[in-house]
Amino acid sequence: MKMPERVKIVEVGPRDGLQNESARVPVAVKVELIERLAKAGLPVVEAGAFVSPKWVPQMADSAEVFRTLQKRPGTTYSTLIPNLRGLEAAIAAGVSEIAVFVSASEGFSLKNIACSRAESLARLRDVCDLAITRGIRVRGYVSCIAGCPYDGEVPPSEVAVMARELLAMGCYEVSLGDTIGVGTAAQIRNVIGEVTTTIPRERIAMHFHDTYGQGIANVLASIEEGIATFDSSVAGLGGCPYAPGASGNIATEDLLYLLHGLGISTGADLQAVAETGGWISDILGRRNESRAGRALLAQKQTGGQHGR
Repeated sequence: MKMPERVKIVEVGPRDGLQNESARVPVAVKVELIERLAKAGLPVVEAGAFVSPKWVPQMADSAEVFRTLQKRPGTTYSTLIPNLRGLEAAIAAGVSEIAVFVSASEGFSLKNIACSRAESLARLRDVCDLAITRGIRVRGYVSCIAGCPYDGEVPPSEVAVMARELLAMGCYEVSLGDTIGVGTAAQIRNVIGEVTTTIPRERIAMHFHDTYGQGIANVLASIEEGIATFDSSVAGLGGCPYAPGASGNIATEDLLYLLHGLGISTGADLQAVAETGGWISDILGRRNESRAGRALLAQKQTGGQHGR
């Protein structure tokens, strides 16, 4: 399988990353983070989520974030939507792309959104119909593609079923997520092999967490399988509040370092992303989880020249 010449990166740090922070992140910081990431050349930035503030308090100000943003031409600013109420709020805020989510495992669906997989699909059909009617693009997420904290290993056939259901609803792309970061390269190849028996590769994205340190290896395996879209989070921000022990997403800086080293075009400025990762980590008072980011920032301080 020929590797792609260009890869699209979907930056999820401002949503998937910040939603797990215990201290409230001010709107001004969120807006600056999103604007810095867009300026660095990342084509898609997931900027918020219109979800219940009771369950995800960090996303309660997403409408204000969207109203405040200075949007760059050519950049997509998406938001996560769980239901019709969330979609109506997103429409009012001027959102042009949404993401909806389901689980490949029954246990995670019940714990995460308090309904079965079948019920979650039924709930989302109305969301997708209304969004598409309003000219809003819809992206889909399938979580727990390699394993579930409640059900254990997830058969690839279950992943394929949920991905097909999302495409049938009108999603232009489906992101397959290893939510708890247990997947290995062999598992991920098997999942991609199963899903692509009925879905074109160009409509599939991959979303890896790095709990077991396999995220970048899984990206490489996916690239070798012809996948050309990946989700990542600046400074490796994130985790999953409903997946005990899950660490953050793969870091955007680490992903860029891999891709640029392979000669794959992304349109993004690695140094600018690294500096943004250092900036937001300092503000949050947390360790920068990007190894490439930390190395690049250290080299800049010491006058080193290495980097891609």
